[in-house]
Amino acid sequence: MKLDAHALPDDPAQLKRMLLELQQVVAKKDEELAEKDAQIHELLQAYNAKLAKEYAKKSEKMPGAGELFNEAEELLDEHDKALLISSPSVKKEKATPKRKPLPAQLDRVEVVVDLDEGDKVCDCCQNPLHKMGESSSEALEFVPAHIKVIKTIRPKYTCRHCEREGIESEVKTAPPPAAPIPKSIATPSLLSQIITCKYQFGLPLYRQETVFAEIGIELSRQTMSSWMLRCAALLSPLYQHLKKALLAQPVIHGDETVLNVINADKSTSYMWLYCCGDDKPGQGTNIVLFDYHNSRAGQCAVDFLDGYQGYMHVDGYKAYEQTQATLVACLAHIRRKFIEAKGNHKKTGKVDVALNLIGKLYGIEQAIKDKTVQEKYRARQHKSKPIVDELHHWLIKHQDKIPPKTP
Repeated sequence: MKLDAHALPDDPAQLKRMLLELQQVVAKKDEELAEKDAQIHELLQAYNAKLAKEYAKKSEKMPGAGELFNEAEELLDEHDKALLISSPSVKKEKATPKRKPLPAQLDRVEVVVDLDEGDKVCDCCQNPLHKMGESSSEALEFVPAHIKVIKTIRPKYTCRHCEREGIESEVKTAPPPAAPIPKSIATPSLLSQIITCKYQFGLPLYRQETVFAEIGIELSRQTMSSWMLRCAALLSPLYQHLKKALLAQPVIHGDETVLNVINADKSTSYMWLYCCGDDKPGQGTNIVLFDYHNSRAGQCAVDFLDGYQGYMHVDGYKAYEQTQATLVACLAHIRRKFIEAKGNHKKTGKVDVALNLIGKLYGIEQAIKDKTVQEKYRARQHKSKPIVDELHHWLIKHQDKIPPKTP
């Protein structure tokens, strides 16, 4: 807006009033601009974080030194510097690649590849050669799936004497063998194969339909789908038994994820997962159970856990706080937030302190991964606990210095 000097009033009081009004307008504009700048900055941070998630390296490896915080947090104090340079992380020696032996329990067929009789003579003096040893190698042979038809024959019996006397005789025959789905062509082995391919190896029923068709068997996906429902009902008692065993464990893990369901809203279909046990099979009570819901509400976890009061390892989702379990945070998710924040800022500094401490914890876990449970406990109490305490102290120290909405 342009002001015409000739149009301004000569009255000083009126001029002062106009000046104050203009100052208020300018101040309001400045506030609006500052608010828009903050919104633009926040949107750019969210956009950069999304780009990092989609296109950055998935390993979350941390390059050199970096910083998460704003200008007010750029300078490291002496204690932070000490945390960055103290106790280098455990370095894993690079192992020479070596082929693992094939499992000993596999059937083995020996194939001897020998010289022709005419070649078993010395090229120098033509005298016969003698066997001094042998070299051997192993290769895997794949035998395609073998399908056979089980023809069940049940002889029928009747009484010839009663027939001669004109007496109606009862026809006797053995009862049919127990079957998971009576009067169907499905045997336990066939059902197990279909279930394993679909739920363990992710092979949909329509593709299994094609696989069966390739070997001349007409087995529609509709039929297999109905079999899956029948099997789910049959396995329900086993599921409940496993659930009872799971909830009897002192420590369990929980998570939930969006699930694509045909003819259902993706945003409301969730598979909740609960598990317990060790990383290696056979060393503990290893159970993994799935619980489908069309909701992500905390009541889903409350209903499944049914008053469970042990420790539950989760990712920080607020819904789990409605349960009676003692929640245990996931260090991988904590680290991921620092990695994301590090990608949003070019400046270097304090974020590396947290990542450095977390890296030391990872190094300890790598070093003790093959130890017994008791040995792991002692190592964690002696080596890991001081680092966790230091990380906690550092977070508390800086929590009030970082704006709540800082990416």
